[in-house]
Amino acid sequence: MHNKDEHTHSEEWSEENSEMSTDFDGTETDNLTDENAPVENEFDALQEKYDKLSNSYLRLSAEFDNYRKRTMKEKADIIKSGGERVLLDVISLVDDFERAQTALKGAENKYAILEGMELIHQKFENFLKQHGVKEIEAVGLPFDPDRFEAVTTIPVEDDDKKGVVVDCVQKGYELSDKIIRFPKVIVGE
Repeated sequence: MHNKDEHTHSEEWSEENSEMSTDFDGTETDNLTDENAPVENEFDALQEKYDKLSNSYLRLSAEFDNYRKRTMKEKADIIKSGGERVLLDVISLVDDFERAQTALKGAENKYAILEGMELIHQKFENFLKQHGVKEIEAVGLPFDPDRFEAVTTIPVEDDDKKGVVVDCVQKGYELSDKIIRFPKVIVGE
């Protein structure tokens, strides 16, 4: 009787667990392929999504690298062509100086020479303005060490002139609000 009970009990157990089997590593897995299909489909969908994103990232990275290289080349070309434009303008000023030198050799009229030099000077000032260079005003302003370079100080009798720029030894210039040469000044003390 005991054998019969064991046999029925073993049949019940095998019916209950007929959907489960043991893998070669000892873990139990479902024998139902329908339940594994959604997991495999989900894995395939995620793998496909990963591949698309990875491919998109690689293309975007390559596209950005090409953009960076192209803009660097364009920037270098702009700087080069900007330099050429400035040099062409300077060459015209050199031509004016050469004409002035030729005129000086045979000139007897001092006022004509002075007038020619003033015209060249005006042309230089216009050249600087065209390229965004402005002269920095200094005389009469309070001394600012961030904008002026003090060469020396001189004693002044007027208290209003103490700490103020009294004279400018060398003009200063700025390009687009950036000082490219500080004015050298004398400050009242």
